[in-house]
Amino acid sequence: MSAEATSPGAPIRRRGRPRIDLRRLGRVALLGPVSRDRLPDAIGHVAEAHRAHHPDADLSILHRAYVLAESSHRGQMRKSGEPYITHPLAVTLILAQLGAETTTLTASLLHDTVEDTDVTLDQVRDEFGDEVCYLVDGVTKLEKVDYGAAAEPETFRKMLVATGDDVRVMSIKLADRLHNMRTLGVMRPEKQARIAKVTRDVLIPLAERLGVQALKTELEDLVFAILHPEEYERTRALIAAASARPDGSGAARQDPLAAIAENVTTVLREAGIPAEVLIRPRHFVSVHRVGIKRGELRGTDFGRLLVLVGEDADCYAVLGELHTCFTPVISEFKDFIAAPKFNLYQSLHTAVVGEDGAVAEVLIRTHRMHKVAEAGVIALGNPYAADGGTGPQAAEPADGERADPTRPGWLSRLLEWQQSAPDPDTFWTTLRADLAQDREITVFRTDGGTLGLPAGASCVDAAYAQYGDRAHNCIGARVNGRLATLGTVLSDGDTVQLLLAEDAASGPSPDWLDHARTPAARIAITGWLDTHPEDTPSPHGGRPGQPSQGHSRPGPQPQGPVGAGLATAPGGTATAVVDRPDATVRLAGCCTPVPPDAVTGFVVRGGAVTVHRLECPAVARMRSVGRSPVGVSWEDSTEYRVTLVAESFGRPRLLADLTEAIATADAAIIAATVEPPSEQRVRHTYTLQLPDAAGLPGLMRAMRDVPGVYDVSRARHPAAAL
Repeated sequence: MSAEATSPGAPIRRRGRPRIDLRRLGRVALLGPVSRDRLPDAIGHVAEAHRAHHPDADLSILHRAYVLAESSHRGQMRKSGEPYITHPLAVTLILAQLGAETTTLTASLLHDTVEDTDVTLDQVRDEFGDEVCYLVDGVTKLEKVDYGAAAEPETFRKMLVATGDDVRVMSIKLADRLHNMRTLGVMRPEKQARIAKVTRDVLIPLAERLGVQALKTELEDLVFAILHPEEYERTRALIAAASARPDGSGAARQDPLAAIAENVTTVLREAGIPAEVLIRPRHFVSVHRVGIKRGELRGTDFGRLLVLVGEDADCYAVLGELHTCFTPVISEFKDFIAAPKFNLYQSLHTAVVGEDGAVAEVLIRTHRMHKVAEAGVIALGNPYAADGGTGPQAAEPADGERADPTRPGWLSRLLEWQQSAPDPDTFWTTLRADLAQDREITVFRTDGGTLGLPAGASCVDAAYAQYGDRAHNCIGARVNGRLATLGTVLSDGDTVQLLLAEDAASGPSPDWLDHARTPAARIAITGWLDTHPEDTPSPHGGRPGQPSQGHSRPGPQPQGPVGAGLATAPGGTATAVVDRPDATVRLAGCCTPVPPDAVTGFVVRGGAVTVHRLECPAVARMRSVGRSPVGVSWEDSTEYRVTLVAESFGRPRLLADLTEAIATADAAIIAATVEPPSEQRVRHTYTLQLPDAAGLPGLMRAMRDVPGVYDVSRARHPAAAL
């Protein structure tokens, strides 16, 4: 926007996308408005591009928006020397070329008026309606005078929240950034680098997620030129050399892709499949990436073949002919039509070998798919037309990433976790990390819904994605029907069932942070641990009953939930009452007290009381630093919980025999953990519910009598520093 003044010209020209002369536009714009019966010449390019996609569009509102924008920006100049109106004109032209509808173009013309002129949001609303006002407000920056160093992250937070209600907000922002990046040359090098880094870390990933490849690829090249000028120049030289490679006679060789394209055209014509075969040059960053991947570029690596057809079925017909008449490279085949990407992208990808051994990558899609692949959500036109276009009100998305393309799952998750990151620095850092995850997977819930997660996500991430803060009580999972540790890494298409404790007794372990990939999970876990320091074990200690995270895929597991937590309730727990009314009471994880243990309590951070057995080392430590004990007594109860550890030698059916012994003693298994075997020895940890305390000795004897078990003891874990 206004802070990102620009210079004429750009280092990269995009094929098939004519660049408008900004100086000429500036001279025309200075003439001001013309008669009411025709559009100003300065906006004629926008009108022409808009009518190409929307032949029946009413251009009168664009006329009025241009008149207001030109008059309000009159006298303002960019650092490059052009009148400022050339910027909103260029941004609007970018969107018009991608097929944006009239409301988006109207807001684009006005997008800097509220920020940089005397025009107010009320004036925009009165003259152009609520939708245009909402879009303009969404892209208006927050003032540094009010927010200081937090202005940039808080501006992006504001835009993302606005995008959650109307995705067109981010469309305007992306086009705005593209024009500024095209003409960034007059800025100081350090400011160019700063803007380029934010573009790389935030705007390019957002363009990818919204499917706007036309903007994303050009932004990538512009950032590449600024942040990696030497690699950019080398890549530019390679592309130039490939486009004019002389042979011995001085004549230019035929492009190897062109030869394969001719053969493909012939094959499809003979098969009676109407298709358009095009050569699609790779952009600079794409060529650079291929060079890194292959080590040495081949003649066909500088572009790909694009086959455009009329219907979805034709895509598969083309694929069949190509794989029949050419040698396919099977490892390169991907079907993004049957399984579209999370950003609306659909195509068939394959690669074939030509007669001379050259390998060509081929993209097969319909014309509609191609439009969406280039323009993403912009190609949706007015995505809110179903409700009459009266405001930015989108229907709540159903389960699934693609149920509502205007509110994709990744955006919903981002909006959820940002609410838990009030600190601007935390938000800014987490946002960049979140957007750096370049691929998503879909996992299925047992209730019929789906979860969209980043690649590498675990059951921990799935728990917080599905349940929010209730996931603190997660005690395990089943993946594809088998019990799994919470650290299990999920794959695309997995079915996951999260197991939650019935009460609020559990809490996350610090180990969960090692397996949390999503910001929502990390923020929630960190927040719980920060507010429950007395329940946080040392890094190697673990928490009673928490699942071992040693394997990403489970072997045989006990037939019950995995993991456990600590009982917590205002004023007392199911086993303990303290001499402090209304205090939150927790049973310490370091000694797991149960009736009829002699116990005492200590007030910890936040006013909660943690209950310890008298012989617990933590008691002596707290008394030594002057902590005053709190009286604790056991209330009358017909049941209680206990955590037992069974040490045994590994053997077949050990788990079955142990669980049978437990059941015979009338104890219910609340949670169970089996650690990976070490030197033929296995450790089992069970959290059990007993009818009464008198049954504990008999239960422990029954477990010790199981062949292979050489010790059963009460759980004892290292205490956290207090």
